[in-house]
Amino acid sequence: MEKEDKILVVENLRTQFFTYGGVVEALDDVSFEIFNGEIFGLVGESGCGKSVTVASVMGLVQKPGKVISGKVLLEGEDLLRKSEREMSWIRGSRISVISQDPTSSLNPLFKIGYQVSEPMIFHRRVKRKAAWAEAEQLLLRMGVPDPAGKARNFPHELSGGMRQRAVIAMALACNPDLLIADEPTTNLDVTIERQILNLVRQLQKYLGTSVLWITHDMAVIAEMCDRVAVMYAGNIVELSDVRTIFKHPAHPYTVKLLNAIPSAESTAKELDEIPGAVPQLIDPPSGCRFHPRCERAMAVCSGEKPEDVTIEKGHMVACHLYS
Repeated sequence: MEKEDKILVVENLRTQFFTYGGVVEALDDVSFEIFNGEIFGLVGESGCGKSVTVASVMGLVQKPGKVISGKVLLEGEDLLRKSEREMSWIRGSRISVISQDPTSSLNPLFKIGYQVSEPMIFHRRVKRKAAWAEAEQLLLRMGVPDPAGKARNFPHELSGGMRQRAVIAMALACNPDLLIADEPTTNLDVTIERQILNLVRQLQKYLGTSVLWITHDMAVIAEMCDRVAVMYAGNIVELSDVRTIFKHPAHPYTVKLLNAIPSAESTAKELDEIPGAVPQLIDPPSGCRFHPRCERAMAVCSGEKPEDVTIEKGHMVACHLYS
């Protein structure tokens, strides 16, 4: 794909948190790109830097955190050079977020219809009455039964699944260019999760919106995404289309992740495990950050950070085994 087909380009992003205990190197030279109309997955264990990546892209890294260097290009415009005033217009209109906790995204003091219509009023200058009517239609599209009635409810009067649908409606109220889904089904039961996944996929195809899907679940990645970046301890260790990642994983960490996925035929004894734990990023391992847990580690792995290597078209891996 050509350069103009990319909705988002993240280049060499470094984000750190300056604490009393030392500097937390949350993101260390992270790079990836998202094409127009695709669902791009970012997967990794808890604490690997996925949510910090979202905050860095959105310009929401709070003190003591700071984006040290890099670029975040939205259709060629570097968001890291935008003022807070400019970012307040971009957030909600050009980029929207679906969080994993709908309760924290919804104000308990305002009715659902008010909150879904608010982005339309703020960004699109729609009159309140018209925005409320459009909010009801949007809730209907989200599969919310009796949207006119639900619009008059407060968040606590809805189930978790209905609240998440309302949050998705808020995120799509201004037809954003990029939708960031930050583990949006984590707190939902399996049945509701399936409904939300199907809903987002249908809406993405209908609207043509690009999606950055954040998750720790490889099964969700397999179902939802076109391409995926595997993240470990603040680094992208592998990036490819989803089929290649599952058929031909290259990085030892990716291999371990896939071998740890249970199936109908597998037993607990057959499941693989990754020894050790994710390192503390206040004092990360030297060289490759995965080397203390890697069964294929070599001497060079502890002393030198691996460079990104393209092993086939569209398939990148950061590992000394391929350099």
